[in-house]
Amino acid sequence: MSHTSNDKMPSGPKPSFGSLKNNELGIVGAWTANELVNTQPKLPGALLQIDLNEPTALVWSFSNVAELDTFGATALAAQYKKLSKLGYSITFEGGEHRHLELVQKLIELDKAPEPVKNVRRTLPIDTLGRIIVEAGKEGVDFVTVQGQIIVSLLRMITLRGPIRFAAVVNQFHEIVLRAIPIVILISLVVGVILTQQTIEQLKNFGAIIFVVDLSSILMLREIGILLAAIMVAGRSGSAITAEIGAMRMREEIDALEVMGLDTYRAVVMPRVIALIVGLPALGLIGALAGILGAALAARITGGVALDVFVARLNDVVDLQSIAVGLIKAPLMALAIAIIAVQEGLQVSGSTQSLGRHTTASVVKSIFIVIVLDGIFAVYFGAIGF
Repeated sequence: MSHTSNDKMPSGPKPSFGSLKNNELGIVGAWTANELVNTQPKLPGALLQIDLNEPTALVWSFSNVAELDTFGATALAAQYKKLSKLGYSITFEGGEHRHLELVQKLIELDKAPEPVKNVRRTLPIDTLGRIIVEAGKEGVDFVTVQGQIIVSLLRMITLRGPIRFAAVVNQFHEIVLRAIPIVILISLVVGVILTQQTIEQLKNFGAIIFVVDLSSILMLREIGILLAAIMVAGRSGSAITAEIGAMRMREEIDALEVMGLDTYRAVVMPRVIALIVGLPALGLIGALAGILGAALAARITGGVALDVFVARLNDVVDLQSIAVGLIKAPLMALAIAIIAVQEGLQVSGSTQSLGRHTTASVVKSIFIVIVLDGIFAVYFGAIGF
């Protein structure tokens, strides 16, 4: 596309720069492709030969421009940019408006956009507002997932929805049975450490036998289920988030919805049921392992015979102590499941997002488990249970 004057001239005057008068530089001749073929290489040198002062304001006068097309306008735009880099400020005057507009458009066309500065918001109120908004979104997502899981559970309990027994058994094996060794090991070690330290203090009062009361009740009511829940949150909660997140990345969740399948019933509920059923069992197993560790530590460091430990254990432990741990376990399991599913469904299409949400799932689950355990401990203590 080219811009030419209405007068059809077979050949115009040669394109050149005129003399410099009062910081006004004349643009002379026909600035067209035909005229610039041989002249263009000489233009930069001709421009530099003009007696330019120190960087200042220049005025380009287009009054003597006979013709101008896109090729000529591009050449002028190139000279404009060279002078601009040297520090000159150039304005246009005279000539036809369409010539000036064409040169101006070509100059602006190659201008690189200014980089957008990454303004870090450091205002405390702004930061607090963003935290509150994010917390609100997280809360809404948590309630949404919780409602979906509870509705699906009620449908299964009332036999309005099928239970995928094969999937539940498979998840029970992965979440519960394969976690038993690590839960036993951790609880055993914690029981030994707790009892050994307690005996060191009780020796000062000659009441070593009371270590049985402390270790057994603490393991059954608090430590056993808390350790099991933390292990499940770190091991199985992260696995659930990673599995659902990977399905989200591969668009398998969308495929299930397109096929008309309920995502929660097909993917989520087997894992939730396995967690709710399995965590009380893991908590009880962990408590028993902790009591066994306490018995070993009491025998080795406190000289408490095993038969004496068992006899004292029968006197102090009742069904109420066992029930406290079993009551807390399903609610902890439900909280772990909700957080794991919520974080898994929020995964986007990158492995970075998957890793971030998996980490968030573990951290949030452990935090919620500890908070719930504290709430239950205060509540049961207040009602004397």
